[in-house]
Amino acid sequence: MRKPVRVVLTTLGVLVAVPVLLLATTAVVNVVATKSEASSITRYGQLVPVDGKQMNVVVAGSGAETVVLLPGLGTAAPGLDFQPLITELQSTYRVVAVEPFGTGLSDPADTDRTAANITREVHEALQHLGIDRYVLMGHSIAGIYALTYSASYADELVAFVGIDSSVPDQPGGDEPIPTGVIVGLSKLGITRALAAIADDPYAGLPYDEQTRKQLRLLSAKNTAAPTMVDEMDHASANFAAVSGKTFPKGLPVLLFVRSDDPDVAGWVALHEQQAASVDTGQVVLLTGDHYLHHTLSPEIAQQTRAFLAARSLR
Repeated sequence: MRKPVRVVLTTLGVLVAVPVLLLATTAVVNVVATKSEASSITRYGQLVPVDGKQMNVVVAGSGAETVVLLPGLGTAAPGLDFQPLITELQSTYRVVAVEPFGTGLSDPADTDRTAANITREVHEALQHLGIDRYVLMGHSIAGIYALTYSASYADELVAFVGIDSSVPDQPGGDEPIPTGVIVGLSKLGITRALAAIADDPYAGLPYDEQTRKQLRLLSAKNTAAPTMVDEMDHASANFAAVSGKTFPKGLPVLLFVRSDDPDVAGWVALHEQQAASVDTGQVVLLTGDHYLHHTLSPEIAQQTRAFLAARSLR
């Protein structure tokens, strides 16, 4: 073989081998780190039996009325993520942050992550806690689950409060989530590597260092785990299942909405339509990102108290 040809082939071989070696290294590091981190996850909240498994809930405050918090899709540790809002609400209400299966410290699930299954499981957890009258407050896709929930358990609900909550037939709701890519990047360790060099998404927010550490650990553990991925795979079907649906007309609805969502056309108008579909509906516009409760929990708590008190619901 002529020397120039050998040089070219050797160079090509190196160009192929280096990224393969790097990916193999990151994949091994990811497996080792995941096993090692398991012992660093600190327990919080309390476990309740649901459908033969254990679901984690965080209970705070001791008010006469109860507010139940439901997370958005992909929230790895709801009981910790909701901490700023829990702090603001617990002086007035008993607050229960539910960690659905596959999130936080709850067990994974072997049932499909349909809205019907998720809401049934959440309801079972509340029954175990003896909670049968409450305000349902949900972030993001919890607005979709809340429609299914209110259709089954309307007599238990005092009100629904949405935190930039999803609505039926919103643009993009029917688009599948590329879970194959998410899982692939996670298994190869690329997600972990990128997280290591990226800015801490909780930096500058009202979380202490220990909580931020736990949020990072649980994000690495849960975000691409089978239960979370299955919920992502069912997202478009869960949206389709509530197409054209509204809340019960007599259920008061308060919606905190990001005033300038760049991703969903007509975001505010869609929520105004949802609020108008019930007898008592209100939209409160806030300036912030999708996780409004990270930075605006005082405003959310204040407006929630005023809304409920004004309608003699407390």
